[in-house]
Amino acid sequence: MEKLVAITACPTGIAHTIMAAEALRRVAAMKGHDLRVETQGSEGVKTPLSDDDIAAASAVILAADIQVDESRFEGKPVTRVSTARAIRDTEAVLDAAVAAASGSAHGASGSTHGANGSTHGANGSAHAANGSARAEAPVASASTAAAAAAAPAPAASPAGKGLLVAVTACPTGIAHTFMAAEALTRAARAAGYEIRVETQGSVGAKNALTAEEIQKADAVIVGADTHVALDRFAGKRLLQTSVGEALKKADQVVTRALSLPEPESAPDLGHRVAQAKAQLKEKQSGPYKHLLTGVSFMLPLVVAGGLIIALSFVFGIEAFKEPGTLPAALMQIGGQGAFTLMVPVLAGYIAYSIADRPGLTPGLVGGLLASQLNAGFLGGIVAGFLGGYVARWIRDTVRLPANLEGLKPVLVIPLLSTLVVGLLMIYVVGKPVSAIMTGLTDFLRGMGGTNAVALGALLGAMMAIDMGGPVNKAAYTFSVGLLASSTYTPMAATMAAGMVPPLGLALATVIARNRFTAQEREAGKAAAVLGAAFITEGAIPFAAQDPVRVIPAAVLGSAVTGALSMGLGCGLRAPHGGVFVLAIPNAVSPLGVYLLSIVAGTVVTALALVVLKRPIAPPVAPPPARP
Repeated sequence: MEKLVAITACPTGIAHTIMAAEALRRVAAMKGHDLRVETQGSEGVKTPLSDDDIAAASAVILAADIQVDESRFEGKPVTRVSTARAIRDTEAVLDAAVAAASGSAHGASGSTHGANGSTHGANGSAHAANGSARAEAPVASASTAAAAAAAPAPAASPAGKGLLVAVTACPTGIAHTFMAAEALTRAARAAGYEIRVETQGSVGAKNALTAEEIQKADAVIVGADTHVALDRFAGKRLLQTSVGEALKKADQVVTRALSLPEPESAPDLGHRVAQAKAQLKEKQSGPYKHLLTGVSFMLPLVVAGGLIIALSFVFGIEAFKEPGTLPAALMQIGGQGAFTLMVPVLAGYIAYSIADRPGLTPGLVGGLLASQLNAGFLGGIVAGFLGGYVARWIRDTVRLPANLEGLKPVLVIPLLSTLVVGLLMIYVVGKPVSAIMTGLTDFLRGMGGTNAVALGALLGAMMAIDMGGPVNKAAYTFSVGLLASSTYTPMAATMAAGMVPPLGLALATVIARNRFTAQEREAGKAAAVLGAAFITEGAIPFAAQDPVRVIPAAVLGSAVTGALSMGLGCGLRAPHGGVFVLAIPNAVSPLGVYLLSIVAGTVVTALALVVLKRPIAPPVAPPPARP
């Protein structure tokens, strides 16, 4: 064990000063060294080193980006590094200081001087030469800092016990995110486990976890002070904690994660539906995945806005036109509030899916411009893809010195990407897309008779053909996007048709029990609830067992429902919720024929299943045993 002292200092004396001090203390304690740290900054000196501390120290670490008075350390070996190096490569810095102390003890007296250059020796130790030990701890270059910013790649498990996966994230996503990743990596190795750590930093996710790694993991650790999506960890032991605890108490966090009980098994059908959804999501890639990410974040705004607008109609279809009334307030919240944010959020999170956090600003601004230019949801989609790819190109192309890298996510990328996307939306994209959107809206509003029936049948068939897959989502996204243009009939046809496959299967398990196993008949009860809630995926387990018969029956019933809904002029203002939103007055109109179209499609699907499926032969009883 060595006695060490250190000074950390950055121009402000706030973020990097404190983080470097914390990293040095933590790693020194893990390695069994006694370290005292003094911090210096704009607010003066904190936790100053005493003369006794300095006299007892065998080496000094100066982690500073500003000038520091070194006169009081005369005769002591000094290792000089930047605060960024102390934060990101803490162990190497401490090892260099300890090596310098050892060299000073065995060589001639003299100071140990930090010098620019690479650390010599295979193990990075300093060499005593000419009576003077030299600890070379270079300041990281831009490329080195960028590499260090990523979570360290874990070595193979020494004991081969298993695999852990983790996610670390802090609000800024700069230092604590990567320090916590490093701490968890060391703690997992000490416990004999391999670990993969995904860092969600200021310029996006690094070392993203794959589905295969998550599936193999013994436990999942999420050390974050910001939102982290947890749906991909369903069915795994999951420990959620703060990034600070993951940093300071990494060994305890690892132990707690491994001691968690295994999750309880989900109900049979629900578990299979969740697996089907996960598999569909895993298959999503490229532009399709980015589009669905935007739709998923936009959806709550559309649902809330549509239902609040429908509530304003309870007082009369035109009651909101009277200023100062409750209907007017409801229309302001739903129409001018939630629906105004619909396209910007769609664009923002398409860009987020492409470029992570750097894409959010240009996407949101581009989406807002699309709304102002009357380009609708089509303009929002274009703005989202523009914002994402421009931000990602800037993120991956622009290189700054290491000490300026922190400016990229807060200044360089938002400024340049927003400027480019905004100019393109105003001068290139806006007017053509607005003309397309206007033409599409006018066509749909003026459509009637055979055209409406045909479009409804097409949307209905698309909702059932892959039950939550790309075709289903394409029809759904098209219908949701038209809500911002006050075009409600496609949405009504889409939701009604999406309810039919699980409802039809549930009805078939009742009226044709001999065509289904006991397990399928039991699952039919749950499918009825899922169908009523507009969860088309409730039919996937049945389709997986017998796709040749189940899928055509579902497509037929959904096409009938979609055609009836569109042909009868049914409109829906809330894009989700199934039958549970129909109790709200004016959420759908006309209500009676809308329910009739759902019932008709459900019956058609059930009858088609009766025709297509064959009765299951009863089990043959074993012959009686001979006496």
